[in-house]
Formats: sequence, C-alpha cells, structure tokens
Amino acid sequence: MDFASSAGRSSDYDAVEGEEDHSASASEDRETNCWGCGLRVSVSAYATVFKCGWCGAITKEHVVKNDNIRLRRWLDRCFVIIVITFMLFFICAGVWAIYPVVFSISYFCGVFHLSIAVILSICTLSSFCLSAFQPAGVPPMIVWGSYPAVGQGGLENYTFCHYCSKPKSPVAHHCRSCGTCVLDMDHHCPFIGNCVGAANHRCFILFLISTVISTLYVAIVTSYSALHIWPPLEHRSLNQLTGFANPEFIFGVLKDNILSFLRSAVFLSARGVVLVYLFIASFSVGTGLSVLLWQQLSYIYVGKTYLSHLSAVDSDEVMERDCQNLVRFFGFPYKTAVYLPSYWKSRKAHKR
Repeated sequence: MDFASSAGRSSDYDAVEGEEDHSASASEDRETNCWGCGLRVSVSAYATVFKCGWCGAITKEHVVKNDNIRLRRWLDRCFVIIVITFMLFFICAGVWAIYPVVFSISYFCGVFHLSIAVILSICTLSSFCLSAFQPAGVPPMIVWGSYPAVGQGGLENYTFCHYCSKPKSPVAHHCRSCGTCVLDMDHHCPFIGNCVGAANHRCFILFLISTVISTLYVAIVTSYSALHIWPPLEHRSLNQLTGFANPEFIFGVLKDNILSFLRSAVFLSARGVVLVYLFIASFSVGTGLSVLLWQQLSYIYVGKTYLSHLSAVDSDEVMERDCQNLVRFFGFPYKTAVYLPSYWKSRKAHKR
C-alpha cells in the first residue's frame, strides 16, 4: 500500500465537465478509487465527472442504466426478415416478369441479362448478410483496475461502460439496441438489424453500392420490357406539332397522349403490372440509397464516421479531405496509391 497508496493520493484529478467555482475548502474534498488503475484520487465534493491524473481514465458518476433491449432486438429481427423477403420477392418477380420478354427479343440478349442479374443478386445478398449477421466490431481487451499493470496514460480518455462493465475507448460507443460496445461505430441501422462499425462498415458500403447498381439496372430493364408489352395507344402523332407554335395546341396534344397512355394501362397484363411496380420500387429505393451512399462516402472521404461527425460539429476540429482515406478504407493494395495524383497522397487515414 506504500507506493500505490502514495501514488494514488499524489495524483491530481482533472474535472472535465459540470464543474463550478465553489468556495469550499480542501477539507470538503473527498477520496475515491479510480476505476481504471484502482488508485485513490482526491476530487471535489461537487464533481460528478473527473479524470485520473495517473492513467487518464474518466469517471462518470450517477449513471442511470436502462437495459431493456428486448423490444429493440425484436424490431431489428423483424426489419431484417422484411428486407430479406422484399429482396427475394424483387429478384423472383424480376425474373418472372422481365426475362420472358428479354428472351423473346434475342436468346443471346436474354442470357446476357440473366447473367448480370445473377451476379448482382449474389453480390447484394452476400454483402447484406455479411453486414447484418457478423459482429460490428468488438473493442479489444485491455488491462484495467490494477495499478501495477496500468501504466501512466494507459487509459487516456477511456470511460467505463456501465452496461458492458468494461473500459470503453474514445472511438467506441455503446449501442443500446445491440447491447454491446462497438468499435468505430458509425450508426445503428435497423434495416440490417445491426450496428455499422469497424468490422462490417466496408460490407455495408459494398451493400449500398451493389443495391444502387441493381436498382438502376432493374429500372432500365423494366422500362424497356414494359414498352414491348404495353397495349397499343390511340393518340395523335407528335408530328402534328411541326409548324405550330401555339402553346394551347401543344399542351392539348401532349395531354391527349398522356391520357391515352394512362387509359391503355387498364388493359395491362399481370406481367405488365409487376413491371410497373418493379420500376417504381427500384427508382424510389435506388434514389434513397444513393443519398445514403453519398453521405457515407463523404464521411469516409474526410476520415470520419457519422457519430464522430456529430461529436465534432461543435468543436474546432478540421479534418483533412483526402481520397487516400477511401483507398485505405476499401483495403486496396498500397501500390494503388502510385497511380493517384500527388495531392491525393497524404498520411491522413480513416481511423478504425
């Protein structure tokens, strides 16, 4: 107790928040144990958050726990089942509605488009399963709670997770939906029923890329197939617009063509109705996921995650924008950097 106790009493505390100026004397200070190294630290009687001067661990007192995560997990599983069902329906309905039309045009065209559909389906389903069913990123084990084992600054800015009952690094966050701490957490996605973290962030981005490409492909092929099976239209030819500059006449001709197109939709076959649904669904889903993909890539470009971006909003921290962050994120070989322009080559990395 000799050296450990004296070291503990000699280590000063650093209050990090919730501290006010008080006229209390030193006799009103209290002593407590640091959770990180186990040493005794003297803190103000009014401090609820303090930092150990030896190991750097941050202690937060009076933390209210809420461990009711069963409902969140149940909802996540429901979302995953719904998404998988929708993806399988999308694939099966597309094969049933599109490829008889494509094969009727040309056998080679049908085989070519069917091969593309199989490749996109495998990529989308595999990347979804990898991002949904593998752990998002478990923080590494670290020694804590014992003074001889924990060196000076060994737990700098670490906090104690009262849910997991273990240290939590500054780049880790506790997800109350998953019930665990996640390293380099980006966000919790209900559609994959999992967090997006260090271990599955790349799979999640690949899932978004493959889904956006797939929905774009489906929108193009369904519109092309629908035009081949659409009922004949009764309308005035647009060639009548030649030589006329009257806006009312142009609007009338366009209106007649649009109404004729809509009236003909009543005589669509079941295959045509499915093609229309696939086009609308692929266009809407692809648009939404394109925005999400752009947002994710913009965060990776500046070496951040969504949560780190939120925490840096009120700070003066300026991150360096660098395409090398994208190269390192996707795990390309180092030789790839040789082919990048010189202003892309920097030491900035996406911290994981």
